[in-house]
Amino acid sequence: MKKKKVPLRICVGCQEPKNKKEMIRIVLTPEGNVEIDKTGKKSGRGAYICAASECLEKAYKEHRLERSLKTKVSDEIYETLKQELL
Repeated sequence: MKKKKVPLRICVGCQEPKNKKEMIRIVLTPEGNVEIDKTGKKSGRGAYICAASECLEKAYKEHRLERSLKTKVSDEIYETLKQELL
């Protein structure tokens, strides 16, 4: 029997590959909106971040989400992520 592959994604904060299902996806939709994707299936450019506050802080300080999504990420997205992690 074949083993099923586990999809890995790299965290924008710590730059470590982790299981896709354990991470939070932030997506830039085709309309140009930045949203938190709870389903992991929205269309658009995605970036993944660990569920750790250290990773979020590092991504915020070094503008890593902006670089990954190639657009400006509003402070309200960061606040929503912070609330979700607590």
